[in-house]
Amino acid sequence: MAAAALPPLPPQFKSIQHHLRTAQELDKREPVVAYYCRLYAMQTGMKIDSKTPECRKFLSKLMDQLEAMKKQFGDNEAITQEIVGCAHVENYALKMFLYADNEDRAGQFHKNMIKSFYTASLLIDVLTVFGELSEENVQHRKYARWKAAYIHNCLKNGETPQPGPIGMEGEGFADAEKEEAGSSSLHSGTAQPSSSSTYEANNIPTSNYTGIHIPPGAHAPANTPAEVPHNTGVTSNTIQPSPQSIPLVDPSLYSAQSAGEVRLTPEDFARAQKYCKYAGSALQYEDVSTAVQNLQKALKLLITGRE
Repeated sequence: MAAAALPPLPPQFKSIQHHLRTAQELDKREPVVAYYCRLYAMQTGMKIDSKTPECRKFLSKLMDQLEAMKKQFGDNEAITQEIVGCAHVENYALKMFLYADNEDRAGQFHKNMIKSFYTASLLIDVLTVFGELSEENVQHRKYARWKAAYIHNCLKNGETPQPGPIGMEGEGFADAEKEEAGSSSLHSGTAQPSSSSTYEANNIPTSNYTGIHIPPGAHAPANTPAEVPHNTGVTSNTIQPSPQSIPLVDPSLYSAQSAGEVRLTPEDFARAQKYCKYAGSALQYEDVSTAVQNLQKALKLLITGRE
């Protein structure tokens, strides 16, 4: 748990209040994810305003929380090694996304799935502490934020949402990008803990996302078991994963031979290590399919020097 309560959130830091709330909600269940949510808030806050007294005071307390967490979980590889931490946060974000996406496609529209979509988008924000987002995660984030607003608006207006990706025409992701730059929240308007982790409907983004195009299958993450939303009162309840479709081993790996002497660059080794870390993280969620896919990518890269 974080060491001390934060002072009131300065108005300048409104854009990070939702990431801090997510950190508080995950402190007990997923302390690694909570740590990186705070780290994202810290880095973003420093860029916004590190000079005014109230902002300096807030950032100082937030830094104290980070230092306390780092000391508490100092033996956790996901804290000490960024590549492991990145894999851990990304897998958890996709797990949240998958829960909401499955509910959406099943026509089960409710507050918890809306919040799960939005929380997934916040956690993809957090991935920027590790570097530039992949195009796939950029699309995940836009789609999740759009879905949260779209479904909320439908329910608010007494309309039945359409499941899955819709609105293929129009300006593509432009509307979603604008909303990401200054969105409201599914959470309450402060960074202090609330009595319930359900989202507060009155504060959901109201922009009407239209025309967002998700290539078929591109929006859906790998099949991982999804955690039940947090307001159930059960801290470790899970939805049983559906039978997984395990990908076949790429036949080319059996006969793959290095073309002459393959010279792997430091970047190649880093990518191979990243794939292996992703595989290990996927196995924490019993996601065999994603683990196999990433291990095959690592093998192919090491054997042929190509991806």
